[in-house]
Amino acid sequence: MNYHVLTLFPQMVMDGLHTSIIGRAVEKGLISIEAIDIRDYSTDKHKRVDDYPYGGGAGMVMQPMPICDAYEDLCKRTGKRPRVIYMTPQGRVFNQKIAEELAQEEDLVFLCGHYEGIDERALELIATDYLSAGDYVLTGGELPAMMMIDCISRLVPGVLNNDVSAEFESFHDNLLEYPQYTRPEEYEGLKVPEVLLSGHHKNIEIWRRQQAIKRTLERRPDLLEEAVLSSKEAEYLKELQKEMKNVET
Repeated sequence: MNYHVLTLFPQMVMDGLHTSIIGRAVEKGLISIEAIDIRDYSTDKHKRVDDYPYGGGAGMVMQPMPICDAYEDLCKRTGKRPRVIYMTPQGRVFNQKIAEELAQEEDLVFLCGHYEGIDERALELIATDYLSAGDYVLTGGELPAMMMIDCISRLVPGVLNNDVSAEFESFHDNLLEYPQYTRPEEYEGLKVPEVLLSGHHKNIEIWRRQQAIKRTLERRPDLLEEAVLSSKEAEYLKELQKEMKNVET
């Protein structure tokens, strides 16, 4: 997987993504990350890439030419025209399903806006996807891009020491992750559930699935609409919902 980030702050991107698991994945050659400085493609002697918006209004708008020139130069270097993801609160809210889709690509471009946004013509010419980190506004697209790169990279084979963990984390089958425990067996009067100490793998698997369902119902019930459940798990969910209603009444 090759990531190309079009940004005004390349150092921010590179410093943030060359640490921990993602940094090790870069060192191993499992992924590559480059931050392309949009200012390098400005024709202005002061390297300006923004200007006042037509029609008036507060703030400045990023000009189309430096952005498009940066992308076209990338296309010449790679011999490809990869997907361009524009970070914007107007886009689809990023989630695990989108991450799994994007992880199938060989190259991804993340376009990070600043100021009051980007000239619409640049977006019409190169943007293929509009994604949001959530319903709030940030000062730029770098943080959402870094978050998405981190999430997508975890799905690239070999990035995690245990590739199975990428599959059985939060949002697997649209469920939140079950509770985790480690040593000691008792801490501050709180004990590790007996089933986890039993060594009975089938019972442990059942317990974990039930805990995932319970946690999802308590914290993110909206996810259950598309959760993948067996018939027994669906019955377990119904019982939990009945118990919850009884408590509320």
